Amino acid sequence: MTATTGPTVVEPDGRRPIHDTEPARGTFVHDTLVVFRRAMRISLRNPVWSIMGLLQPVLYLSLFGPLLEPLAPALGAANAYQLFVPGLLVQLGMFGALFVGFGLIAEWRDGVIESERVTPAPRSALVLGRVLRDVLVILVQGVVLVATAFLFGLDAPLGGIALGIVSAALLGAAFASLSYAVALTLKSEDALAPLLNGIALPLLLLSGILLPITAASAPSWLNSLSDVNPLKHIVSGIRAEFAGDITSSTALWGYGLTIVLVGLGLWFGTRTFRNEDG
Repeated sequence: MTATTGPTVVEPDGRRPIHDTEPARGTFVHDTLVVFRRAMRISLRNPVWSIMGLLQPVLYLSLFGPLLEPLAPALGAANAYQLFVPGLLVQLGMFGALFVGFGLIAEWRDGVIESERVTPAPRSALVLGRVLRDVLVILVQGVVLVATAFLFGLDAPLGGIALGIVSAALLGAAFASLSYAVALTLKSEDALAPLLNGIALPLLLLSGILLPITAASAPSWLNSLSDVNPLKHIVSGIRAEFAGDITSSTALWGYGLTIVLVGLGLWFGTRTFRNEDG
């Protein structure tokens, strides 16, 4: 970017520019950080969404997790929470990011998106700055969730746990990018909500986050259908990480699919922001 001034990003009320005096550096990293800092400030001012996003998996952990403890040996695990917590992390990455588009629609109505688009900031920076905020929130939520799971009896290697949390946060980046792209296209909460729920529910049910979906535990048609769901393999990958098998083929498939989803999500989000310029 060869501009002589940094991007002018306005507050949600559309009245006060917050970086119109920022020294010009004209870099992708600088523009991304400007958007990230602004998005982070909004989240810190209103942490209710972040808290509610964490509350759901914690409720699953406390009210459903104990039911799995007597079933763990039959499911092939010595510790029930090695099976259950990875699924909750994927749920956190998915639902913690899939609905961030609602905030973008509010920003669009306030004129924030239009203000950003008249700056020379790269469109990818407008997406990535927001996505980085979402990734950081999910990382913090993941740490809190795993810390809570230890109170219930989780037993897993710290290296595998760290990889699992990072995988969930990257998955959140993919869904956040998708959510921003769809929100900017529809510009309507009434259209966005049913569409995202329609995508999320079958993906969630076929991912095996509550109970593993295998050839031994599910009808062949259901197992075959779940095999085409990338979330199932990401959940299996994180379960392998929690079991300490961080270099197994199952874990490697999980890493690979996560990276592919992140790349596709960021490409789709950036492409949508660029198309809106037209």
